[in-house]
Amino acid sequence: MKTLFTSDYCEGALPRIMQRLQETNMVQTVGYGEDEYCAQARELIRSACGRPDIDVHFLVGGTQTNATVISSILKPYQGVLCASSGHINVHETGAVEHGGHKVLALPSPDGKITAEQIAEAVDGHFSDANHEHMVMPGMVYISFSTESGTIYSRSELEAISKVCRGNNIPLFVDGARLGYGMAASELIEGDKALTLKDFARLADVFYIGGTKQGALFGEAVVITNDALKADFRYCIKQGGGMLAKGRLLGVQFAALFEDGLYLDAARGAVLKAARIRKALEDKHFEFLVDSPTNQVFPILTEEQMAVLDKDFGFEVWHKLPDGRTGVRFCTSWATPDANVDLLVSAIERL
Repeated sequence: MKTLFTSDYCEGALPRIMQRLQETNMVQTVGYGEDEYCAQARELIRSACGRPDIDVHFLVGGTQTNATVISSILKPYQGVLCASSGHINVHETGAVEHGGHKVLALPSPDGKITAEQIAEAVDGHFSDANHEHMVMPGMVYISFSTESGTIYSRSELEAISKVCRGNNIPLFVDGARLGYGMAASELIEGDKALTLKDFARLADVFYIGGTKQGALFGEAVVITNDALKADFRYCIKQGGGMLAKGRLLGVQFAALFEDGLYLDAARGAVLKAARIRKALEDKHFEFLVDSPTNQVFPILTEEQMAVLDKDFGFEVWHKLPDGRTGVRFCTSWATPDANVDLLVSAIERL
């Protein structure tokens, strides 16, 4: 059997979560996220964000979350600005556009977009004499970390937030890998690292990913903008996201936010990815993108891919004109050191 580095949802859940689910299995609660476990998880997240006034909602998966949040914000004639490689543009089977809203993709070599791009897109729309015949930019979507494993700096996120607020368009942060991004930000920016308090301050809506970060499933949507809070539960229900056994989400997020488990688990994954990245650098491999998170994107020859494919699972990411291929190795909260040792040794033998 191959050792898998294909994604960060190959395993089940953190032991603490499995323990809490077992301990609470036979407890009777009301449904649809109105139980005491969801209430506890909401309070823990509010405390971590430093915002007692935020709304917190629990949904099941990332695509469902993105589609629900975006459809709740946009008017019928509006679209959402995002990077060309953004998850909603390339990896969600057109879920947002199926719901009736156009994705307005901006060029991006590294998965990120800039405040300048957003300003140009908005200004360009309204300065066009035919703007009423075109889809209006109605919100901005970014990921932290991005599809390419990159992260925004504090100054970049502050600039994006300023442009969005200056143009009265909400900023939505997809946090499917938020913990991995924050852990990488700690290593790079130190005291200036982005935290949940920063996202609560700078974004109008963001979500805290659970599916890829140690939960069996689930995402926690955090709404900071009062204007976007009303009737969001109607949107969840209409989108098929209101889980009858909502307590299962509350139990998991309460466990993740006790004693710093969420970030601790993410830090381990980022450090293990750094070991893989270092082994590749020592062998003078090139990379598709400079990713500091739990995703590593080396460029391999066909022969190197064939050798590694015998023992390891990884994702083919991008074919290059010269015949080489960019691939992705992904660590997770569950990746054992022994698996990293095996991969590092294999890289050293290439």
